[in-house]
Parts: sequence; C-alpha cells; structure tokens
Amino acid sequence: MQIVNITNPGESSPPAKANKGRYAFVSLGCAKNLVDSERMLGLLQLDGYELVADPDGADFVVVNTCGFIDEARAESFEAIDEMLELKQQGRTRGVIVSGCLAERNQEGLLAERPEIDSLVGVFGREEITQVADRLAGNLHEQRTLFRPAPIRALPDTNRLRITPRHFAYLKISEGCDRLCTFCAIPQMRGKHASKSIEQVVAEAEQLAADGVRELIIVAQDTTYYGMDLYGEPRLTELLRALDQVDGIDWIRLMYFYPMYITEELVDTIAAADKILPYIDMPLQHINDTMLRRMSRRVTRAKTESLIELLRDRMPDLTLRTTFITGFPGETEAEFAELVEFVEAQRFDHLGVFVYSYEESTPSSKLPDHVADDVKHERRERLMAVQQQVAFDRNQARLGRQMDVLIDGPVAGESNVWLGRTREDAPDVDGLVYVTAHEHPLADGAIARCEIVAVQDYDLIAAAIGKPF
Repeated sequence: MQIVNITNPGESSPPAKANKGRYAFVSLGCAKNLVDSERMLGLLQLDGYELVADPDGADFVVVNTCGFIDEARAESFEAIDEMLELKQQGRTRGVIVSGCLAERNQEGLLAERPEIDSLVGVFGREEITQVADRLAGNLHEQRTLFRPAPIRALPDTNRLRITPRHFAYLKISEGCDRLCTFCAIPQMRGKHASKSIEQVVAEAEQLAADGVRELIIVAQDTTYYGMDLYGEPRLTELLRALDQVDGIDWIRLMYFYPMYITEELVDTIAAADKILPYIDMPLQHINDTMLRRMSRRVTRAKTESLIELLRDRMPDLTLRTTFITGFPGETEAEFAELVEFVEAQRFDHLGVFVYSYEESTPSSKLPDHVADDVKHERRERLMAVQQQVAFDRNQARLGRQMDVLIDGPVAGESNVWLGRTREDAPDVDGLVYVTAHEHPLADGAIARCEIVAVQDYDLIAAAIGKPF
C-alpha cells in the first residue's frame, strides 16, 4: 500500500490555497492510475486541502484503487478496510474510495462496506473536490459519483506528482478498443480516447518545466494512439513532436500493443535524440491457438517478424514483455511452446502473470480452465527460464560504462545511491547501486558509471567523472 508522502514538490506544482482540511491519500495500481492520483492530488491542493502523510488524525482519506485482477483487488480491499478501521476508531472522519475498483463494483462496494462515505468512479476524478466538500460539510445524501467515459481523454495538467521530481508518467490516451478475452479494462475505463498531439506536448512541456528529465509514455494501448481523433494511428507524429521538447533527456515507451507498429514508427524511434531504444510490448502468449482464444489478433509468425524488425533497426534495443500462464485451455504442449520461445528470444525483461478468472470477461466462459496449482507451477517454470537469461545479461554488462539516472540515496548508507540505466524502467526492471567518491550525486543527476559487480537482477557501479 502506497500512502502518498510528497516531500519535494516541483516548482510548478499547483499552489495551495487556504487550508480547508487535512487528508491522506492511498494510491494503488498501475502507472495510468498513478497519473489519476496525481491529478486528484493537484485538484485537492488547488482547492485548499492539505495533504498529510499519516491517515491517523486526517479529516478524511482517499483510496484510489485498482480492480484489474484478484491480487490487485485484494490489495485494494485491504487498504479500504484499514482506513475504515481508522474511521471506526474515530481516528479519521471519512473514507472516499475512487478508481477502478469503485468503477467496477459501484454500488455493490457500498453494499459490502456501507461505512465508506463516498465512491468516485474513474471519470469522476475531476469532481473530487466537490466530494471532499460534501464530506467536510457532513452532507452525505450523494454517496456515489460516476461519470460516463469521455469522448476525449481528460487533461492531466496541474498534477501534484508522487514520483521523484526528475521522472514522470505521461498518459497519452485513455481506455481501450481491444477486446482481449481476459481483460476487464474496457469495462472500467471505456473506449479508446486520445489527447491531441498539441495537448500531449503541452503537458510534456509543463512536466519539463517542473524538472522532469525522463518521460515515461503510458496508455492502455500506445500504438493505437490517435485513431479516434485522426482516423489513423499517429504515434509517429507524436513522438517526433515530443523529441523536440526542451529539458527532457529520456523518453521511455510502455504498453506497445504488437499491432500498428510500422517501419516508419520504428525508424522514428531509432533516429530520435531522446526516445530510448526501450520498448515494453506485452505479448501474453505465443501459441497461435492461445492467441486466438485471447483474441489478441496477432500470430506467432507476425510477432517474430516484428521482433526481428525492431532488433534489426535498433541493435541496442531493450525489449520488455509479459506473458500469462494457465489461460483456459492451455495444454502442456502449448505452454512448452511458450517456454521454447522465451528461451530463443532472450528478452531483456519479462514478467509473468497467472491467469486471473474474471467473471465479467469472455474468457470466464471458455472451457477447460486450468487448475490453480498448474497455473502457478507454469509461472515458476517460465520465470526460472527468464531468470537465467537476466543473470547472463547482467554478467555481460560487467566492465561496461553506462549512463545512470540517479533516483535517490540508499537509506542508511553513506555515499550509496540508487539509479537506473537507459535499459531499466522504474518499479518493474533492475536497479543500479552507485558509489561516487570524486563528485557528489543528487536526485535526478545522470552519472557515467562503470559496472563493477552484479547482484542477481541488479548492478553495482562506480561513478566516473562529474554527473550532468
């Protein structure tokens, strides 16, 4: 559970007004949900509410939830129940629940936990201050706030950011038109809705002015960007514009669905000054039967051709992907094909999810569901294959000199810092432990480092020369 504590807000963070009350904020879920949290935090600050780090004693608590899969929902329920326990003990006056779990369960969540004061759906976030005002005024007649998905993606300006000042997530679209049979996201976040190129660039410029050096591009489906606005995907044009934003050093691309990736798009990334040769492309499976059952609209042959194109045009490409084990109907032979594919492709980063039964999704109606113990056993086998790939990859980096973006000091250690290379996204990839003897380091600095040791998935490095 992440209880928000912002100790170093950026210079262009929303200005605070007169204090209307004190609140705590719990942010759960993916990077897209984190952007929603930051927007609500910004709106509350603009309206005069004071954020505190400890919910104990706060006037109210906002819990921005995730409702994607079983584990995420369990974490959300745990956070809600913990805040409701504080309320029952008189240590906070109210609990507001927002985000995907609220959107998915709606009034059913209130029926299960009537102590919740207000529910705010995904697209009610722009009215979070009105909800807080009603709670502060002891007005409880309206306990739910749900709005239809907008035709255009909501703005994400004036955010009070949770991330360190030097990196930020930039959401370029909302919702998803894909109908993957395992996924409930379209039910919670609606159809795909893009921001205009001008709007995205303006938000990037605001973030750059706030000290951001690394932009991390996120969406439910990045490569589909612009289809609703322009009648065709326009990610290529967007990336060319973002590559010109002053102050940004690194642009990282996440959530690349393996469709609508053209040679022009690949060449644009390869030729850019600031766009890293790093692509997060969730594949989910490689067996054609499984891909059809998942309604992924790709084949193994097309996937392999795409990977070949990416690696040919970007020899220094870092490729991250995710897979699902135990999808309904997955046989041992089909899983073995996935293992063979992972062994052959040697992805730089790889995550594995166990299939989560979601009653509202088409996959729940498929026959031949896989036993839970088999799902988990397959996940462990696939991760064991990737672990060896990852360890070999780190060994090959020994002695290399690499740029490392410093994220912060290591708690309790003297002159040891945590950072990431261009090949590592925050929270999901490896870390670099950096020592510096000649020049002090600071959050957000980029230091040239020599990799001197390996610690499983992480690296140990010594800074060389003056950071920039």
